[in-house]
Amino acid sequence: MAVTDPPAPTIASEVPEVSEPRDAREHAEAPGEQANRRWNEILQETRVAQTGVQILFGFLLSVAFTAGFRDLGTIDRTIYVVTVVLGAAATGSLIAPVSIHRFLSGQRMKDELVETAHRLMMFGMALLALTIGSTLLLILRVVLPGLIAEFLVAGVMLYFGLCWYALPLWLRRRASRNENA
Repeated sequence: MAVTDPPAPTIASEVPEVSEPRDAREHAEAPGEQANRRWNEILQETRVAQTGVQILFGFLLSVAFTAGFRDLGTIDRTIYVVTVVLGAAATGSLIAPVSIHRFLSGQRMKDELVETAHRLMMFGMALLALTIGSTLLLILRVVLPGLIAEFLVAGVMLYFGLCWYALPLWLRRRASRNENA
């Protein structure tokens, strides 16, 4: 007598709900499965960040070869140099996980790889925010009079801090409180 699977649900109301919290599912994963899932998530996030930083860095590199660059004063040239260095550092941090993975592939070090990639991504995102902010400062100083550029850039940087760091930390704290309730 053969054992058969039960018939698949035919309407949406018959589909069982997954009610366990995400953390419970993560704990149900084998350590290797969890590391693989986290690594795949980092790769997807890295692709988005890398694209942005590479486009911005390419733009920055071309600025020095424009006619208007010669007209920049010492402060603006300094901002430009700092911006290019920040862009290069952000590029390095955001691409580093790929290189590390190539070197460590097959070494059974996925947990260390994921943790290191996570730290590099967080640092790279901070560098990317600073690169965007200093690029914006450079552009707005050329376009706007007085201290308007500095105030606008400060507002944008505050917004980045809220969206990229404060909001995720607040959501994590809220989820943690809900689990403990």
